[in-house]
Amino acid sequence: MKFYIGCLLIAFITGLCSFCYGQSSSSVHGNVFIQHNLAAEAATVILLNQPDSSVALSALVNNKGAYAFLNVQPGSYILLVTRLGYKKYYTGSLQVVAGQNLTVNPIELSPASNELKEVSVVSRRPFIEVKPGKTTINPSASIAVDGKNALDVLRQSPGVRVDNGISLIGRQNALVLIDGKQTNLSSTEVADLLAGTQANTIDRIELITGASAKYDASAGGIVNIVMKKGKNIGFNGTYTASAGMGRYYKLNTGITFNNRTKNTNIFGNYSIADNKNYSDILTDRFVNDAGAVSNYQSTYHNIQKNINHNFRLGADFNLSTNSTIGFLVSGNLNENDFAKNNTLKIKRDGLLDSTIIAITNIERDLNSFNYNINYNNKLNKAGENLSANITYTNTPRRSEEYIENTFYDAIYVQYRSPLLLQNLSPSSRYNWTGKIDYANPLQNGAKLEAGAKISVSNSDNNLVFGPKIGDAYISDPTYSNHFIYKENVSSGYLNYNKTLGKIDIETGLRGEYTTTSSNSIGLYTSEKIENHYFNLFPSATLTYHKNDKNDFSLLISRGLERPDYEKLNPFLYFLDLYTYQSGNPYLKPEYVTTATIGYTYNQSISVSLYGSHNNGSKLPFYIQNDSSGINILTTRNLGTITTYGIKLDLPVTFTPWWGNNFAIDASHQQYKAFIQNGNLNQGVIDVVFTGRQDFKISKSISASFLTHYETPTWYGINHFKASYSFDTEIGKSVLNKRGKLSFSVRDIFNTVRDRYHTDYQNNNLSQIIKFESRSQQFRLNFSYNFGKTTVKSAPKRDIGNEDEQARMKTTSN
Repeated sequence: MKFYIGCLLIAFITGLCSFCYGQSSSSVHGNVFIQHNLAAEAATVILLNQPDSSVALSALVNNKGAYAFLNVQPGSYILLVTRLGYKKYYTGSLQVVAGQNLTVNPIELSPASNELKEVSVVSRRPFIEVKPGKTTINPSASIAVDGKNALDVLRQSPGVRVDNGISLIGRQNALVLIDGKQTNLSSTEVADLLAGTQANTIDRIELITGASAKYDASAGGIVNIVMKKGKNIGFNGTYTASAGMGRYYKLNTGITFNNRTKNTNIFGNYSIADNKNYSDILTDRFVNDAGAVSNYQSTYHNIQKNINHNFRLGADFNLSTNSTIGFLVSGNLNENDFAKNNTLKIKRDGLLDSTIIAITNIERDLNSFNYNINYNNKLNKAGENLSANITYTNTPRRSEEYIENTFYDAIYVQYRSPLLLQNLSPSSRYNWTGKIDYANPLQNGAKLEAGAKISVSNSDNNLVFGPKIGDAYISDPTYSNHFIYKENVSSGYLNYNKTLGKIDIETGLRGEYTTTSSNSIGLYTSEKIENHYFNLFPSATLTYHKNDKNDFSLLISRGLERPDYEKLNPFLYFLDLYTYQSGNPYLKPEYVTTATIGYTYNQSISVSLYGSHNNGSKLPFYIQNDSSGINILTTRNLGTITTYGIKLDLPVTFTPWWGNNFAIDASHQQYKAFIQNGNLNQGVIDVVFTGRQDFKISKSISASFLTHYETPTWYGINHFKASYSFDTEIGKSVLNKRGKLSFSVRDIFNTVRDRYHTDYQNNNLSQIIKFESRSQQFRLNFSYNFGKTTVKSAPKRDIGNEDEQARMKTTSN
């Protein structure tokens, strides 16, 4: 609480000082569009002194159509707007008054002529763009983007952790959005979705650490994946294909298309990936039962064949000049076959006692279908806007597992009949989400945003677990269970933006009321757990624009992370007869308060000091019965985590053909367990280094080399050894620059694996985990852009008063 109050006090003092300082400064800002209300991205806006027309300031229009001039001296000005292929636009006289912020009415550019030649559009965006509170990743800037999926891009992005989930702040899982909408999936399902999303279908990935109140409260930041949607009139698309080899094959192919006319835009993509992977887990566990020491050594090997279908089909229709309605259907279909082989050797006082071999076959299908209707209405030229979304998500799962356990004594003689087990765990889950957002630009550079959201979720899970007796499997009431979980979240927010001279202030407050109900129904027992809680989540961002290249910021926010559905589910997941995994229906949300002070230079170099306090952290926890030797891995609200750290993003261009991007995240983390979970009070240092070097070999050939290193660290009660990896990729443009051929190697030296040890309470175990999905792979990738790759202006119909309209598009205070 003291930490949080201190953060709010800092924000108040800084805001007060900023207010006083900003009273003498002025700013000019507005928006520029082309036909069909599209942002005039990369248009140039020039502020000219009146009457001599000398240049005072200039700015570029961003991808949302916005521009801004800060610290403008009082006086009379004219705006000149230019963009390739469009007529120059001049405003009337603008009067800038000291201490006031001038909002210029939206400007719409007209095509240069009806006979305008086609103009090729070439993307020049860098791979990484940095702004206070947000880092943007542009996958298309990677030379081997065609062979990657969304998860690959995130792994190579500075400041992003991809291990037990995806996180930006500490190790709290980030909220993952697709086009600003929640996926309503667990962390494991999100990873599967991203692994099936081809990177070349993504326009950009926004990594948001300074999220405003209009986003759902999130403890670990927000990852917003914005999919491609063509902005140019005409039909175009991209075909991709990739083939790779690790220990096993990896194949994928896909197509992305877009067809835009004057009043409609139809877009979509489809991809299919056929991969075969392996995973190896070596576990060494010691159990001390009243002085008798047993050793459980297991060698687990899994071969997984996965076929993933990912599709997206949408359409936007212009109902009028200012209103649009859109429809979107998307889905991810996962077909998985697992062939597992686990050898467990049990030793008593150092001597081999027995061996149990478990052979398992699993057929598991996990599908996700999303249906969305969205509406957007620009209520007036001043920028007042109303939008609404309704989304339905359905996630069915089929899982059939059959296990054969064979038992051998110390001299490897079978001493009993095999034990055959059946594990059926089908589930169905759905979510309805409705939201409405309203934005109203106020006078003097201020903006008010408000919104409301309702989310209704239902998860129905059935577990039938038991042995085969005779010719039929029976259900064991000790393990079989029917688990029903319901969750309703109602939320609302207010967000206020204000520019005071060189300072931008954004403050917001979000309220969320949550009700949950879980019911675990066994053959003989039934347990129902209900929770009701209301929370407020304030946020504040102060950004000081010293000049065009130097920005300073202060970010403060409070968020939470609710438990995944799968971590609440109390079902037991079988590894061997002595090792299980289980959910925990008593899990509570964890709450995180974060403060960050940052500096950004030229939207590329950034350094930030951050601190966070996590209360009720959800972490892995082992429950071991020393008498039986059974060990269950579950999740608990372990305790608190207090973190202080520094992040540095440093792009460096050594020569015109050699560029680098280095990122370092160094932190001190203090773990402290709640008393019921033991006496953990551990302070650790964690340093993560990522490096990217890009080489321009020729006009058509580029190469990159990527490195990652993390020092030995702790994650709750687990002590991890250092991890490191090296990737490389090379690409060449072909077929008159419509095609691209690339070759990539992931984990060149085959070093990626998780290695950790646990020695806490009565648990003493070590584990080495090796996944081929994160290890040595060679890929050859190809892409081809078809259809219209140029911009041509749509037909323009004169209505007789264009000049008068242009004269009326002046200013509004």
